[in-house]
Order: sequence, then structure tokens, then C-alpha cells
Amino acid sequence: MAGKKRRRMERPSIHPRNKYSENPPDFALLASVYPSFRPFVFLNRACRPTIDWTDFNATRELTRVLLLHDHVLTWWIPDGQLCPTVPNRSNYIHWIEDLLASEIIPKTSTAGDKVRGIDIGTGANCIYPLLGASLLGWSFVGTDVTDVALEWAERNVSSNPHISELIEIRKVESDGSTSSEEGLHNGELFNVKVEKDVSETSAGDTEVLPPSSLHADLGSTKSYYGPPVLLGVLKDGEKLDFCMCNPPFFETMDEAGLNPKTSCGGTPKEMVCPGGEKAFITRMIEDSVVLKQSIRWYTSMVGKKSNLKILVSKLRDVGVTIVKTTEFVQGQTCRWGIAWSFVPLARKIILPHVAEKNNQSFMLEGLQRQFSAINVLQSVESFFSTPGASCKSNASSFVVDVSISKDQCNAILRTGMQGYNENNYQYMPETCNGSSCLLPSFEELCFRILVFQQIPGTLLVKGSLKDRESPGSGVFSSIFQQLEEALKNKFCREKAF
Repeated sequence: MAGKKRRRMERPSIHPRNKYSENPPDFALLASVYPSFRPFVFLNRACRPTIDWTDFNATRELTRVLLLHDHVLTWWIPDGQLCPTVPNRSNYIHWIEDLLASEIIPKTSTAGDKVRGIDIGTGANCIYPLLGASLLGWSFVGTDVTDVALEWAERNVSSNPHISELIEIRKVESDGSTSSEEGLHNGELFNVKVEKDVSETSAGDTEVLPPSSLHADLGSTKSYYGPPVLLGVLKDGEKLDFCMCNPPFFETMDEAGLNPKTSCGGTPKEMVCPGGEKAFITRMIEDSVVLKQSIRWYTSMVGKKSNLKILVSKLRDVGVTIVKTTEFVQGQTCRWGIAWSFVPLARKIILPHVAEKNNQSFMLEGLQRQFSAINVLQSVESFFSTPGASCKSNASSFVVDVSISKDQCNAILRTGMQGYNENNYQYMPETCNGSSCLLPSFEELCFRILVFQQIPGTLLVKGSLKDRESPGSGVFSSIFQQLEEALKNKFCREKAF
């Protein structure tokens, strides 16, 4: 039972910056303000106002009034086109905002604080460019192939003149190709030049993978045969901060219609492609191998959790510098997000001015009731023993003595997290050479961690380096900061994010 309760408590929720995280849509209010929405609202068995989610007209009108009421956006789509849910799409926007704000990889934009991205298959609804421009002031390229989608995307942009200059709608020709890049064109696979990881080769060395080799790296999947995705869509020399995509999730329209509880519309071009989302996102990965750092963060939504591990494995095989995943939750609907980059990781430089900080401490405040000092002590020991450090704990005096090698310090500083969590995963290559850590010369660090109870719900964690002259004292300070973050995330009510 305890395990079940814990999993339920840790279940991902709507993004905290999402407009609807604290105030979900009020159907009664919207019906009173917008007469056109009123006929679709009724009371359910719990006497709460709701709509018929299997009625396309109802879901479309809900999206229209939410965009107008909460985002001051004028919007419409014709019958049959994919109708997005506003809260769920906002989650994706805010996750990309988190990625761009993180310091995992350095900023590469030369346009200052201006952010520019591309929405692959923006659709008639053009929802991501509209939300990204109105919420955050981002500029967008929205791409699509069908005349109906392009026409209505343009209409939705021009209907909102206050953000229209931020959004470009770009037509993708179904027979598009690129002349300046070797890569994937028109469903055929050519040799792709792949740079090795900096830890495995000297600067400038490259390896050309034959078609069979690249297919082997990307795993067994049905090939994507369709319009260009990224290659042949980006202009020569074009640099973007991110790409995003709501891919065709399904292989057939029959598969797309298996959920009888919702009706979001959607044309075959929007919903279906050979091989489904796995094949489509695989094409994105293949294109990114060629484009490399032309886009800082490559991202896509994923509809099937079973595809997540497969895609992460493919990304590891092609030598990305980082992979991150997340889960988007809105009501009963779950989707996943995957992001990757080829930008070298930001260096974590141990600065000289922290060298004399041989004693460190921090407070754990707002400790959850089910946890005590002994739980924290055990987590301290686990934090250091997981990468292989030697730990001796004394539960009676609440002390852990740690001996840790330079390589084990690197392991902690490189990721700050262990294992694979499908809902919130981060992968970085196993090496630190040239991309993540610069450590001074030392063989081993020895230090002691003590846990004291100050008052109920508050603990003091202290660390002291045994050799005050150790050249690794700056490393100790950095590791202690990682420990602080890990313990606060695990034990305190207000978790850092």
C-alpha cells in the first residue's frame, strides 16, 4: 500500500506555469460569457458542468472560447481538422521554456533574448505558434503540406495582428529535397556524415556511416516515406532555438479512432503515417544527425509510452550530447515529450575561490512528516555509494564517512541523478572529456557528513573535508551542492524545479 501511495503522490501533473494549473477551465463561467458555447454545456451525474467530449463541435467551441477568453486569440478550424486541447498544448510550450532556460547546454542564439523555433506540421489550428507567441513572445516557423492546413493556419495568424509578425507559415513541398546536404530525401537513405563524440576522436575527425549501418543504429522500424520533415525545410544557414512536433501518432485511421471517449477530429495527413509516430520521430532523429547544432533543442511529443525507450536508445546510438523526457498530464490524457541536442554540454568549472570552503552546511526545512533524520542519513549514504564511493555510516551518531575517487566525483557532477525514469529522464554521455567537468588533480576525497535535528520538521546537514589542504576542496563544495539539491527534492514539501 505504501508503495502505491508513493507512486500516486509522485504522479506528474500539469506544468506549474500553465495558466490552468491552479484554475482549470470554468465551463459554467464560459457558458455565461459566450452564448455560442452554452448549448454544449450540461450537468453530469455529479452536478458539475461539462461537455460531451465525443462531440467535435463541442471540443472545437471549447478550444475557441478558451483561446479567446484566456489568451485573447481569435481562432477557428473547419470541420474534420485536428482540434487541440489548450491546457495540454500549453504544457509542451512551458516544457520547452524550461529546456531553453536550463544551463545544461549553453545558449547558442546570436539574437539576444529572442527565441525562434519551428513547429513541424503546424496544422490548420496553428496552436503552438499562437500560444508560444502570445504567452512568451517567441517567433515561429509553422510548416505543413496540405493546402487546407496552410490556408487556415494563415487565417489564424492574420486574425491576430498583435502577434502575426512573429509567425511565418512555410509550405513544405511533398517532393522537396536538399541540394547542399547529404542526408535523407524523398524516403531514400543516403550516407550521412556523423561526428564522433569528442571523447572518442580528435577534433575534425568524422565517420561516414553506410546506409545499412545507420539503419542498424536506429533500430528496426518501418521507414518513413513522406514529405520532408526538417531537411529540405530549413533554409541554408538557418539557426533555430528549438523544433517541436505533434507527430502523426498512428499507422492507420482505424487505430486513430480507437478511443471512444474523445473526438478531436484530425485528417489522415495529421493523424497517420507508415510506421506511425515511431517512424516519424526516427526521421526527425535522422535529420538531426545531419543538421546537428542548426537547432539547439530537438523535441517531439510522443503518444505511446512504449515508444519512449526505443527512441531514447536510438538517440544514444547516434551520439547526441543529451536526451531528456517528460510526461504531459491533463485530465485523463497522458502524452510524453522527448528532447535531444548535439550542442556540447556546458562546462562545470571548479573555481579557485571555493577552494578554502572545507566546511559546508544547509538546512532541510519543511520535512515531510513520514521522514526523519535516519531516512536522510540513509539517502546521504545512497547518494555517494551509488557511483561506487566507500561509505561508513553510524546510525547512532548520524554520521557518514565518505571516501570518493576522482572518477566517482565526475559521475556525480556529470548527471546528479541515477537510473532511468520514463516520465522524467535525462541522459548524458559517460565521458566528461571536453564537455562537462574540469577537475583539479587528486586521487581521493575523504569527508564526513552529519545530520542534526534542529526543530521538528527541520534538519541541519553539515559536511567537513578531512584534509583541509586537499586540492579537491572545490570539488567537495560542488558535490555538496548536488547533495543539497537531491535531498531537498526528495524530502521537502516545496520541491525545487
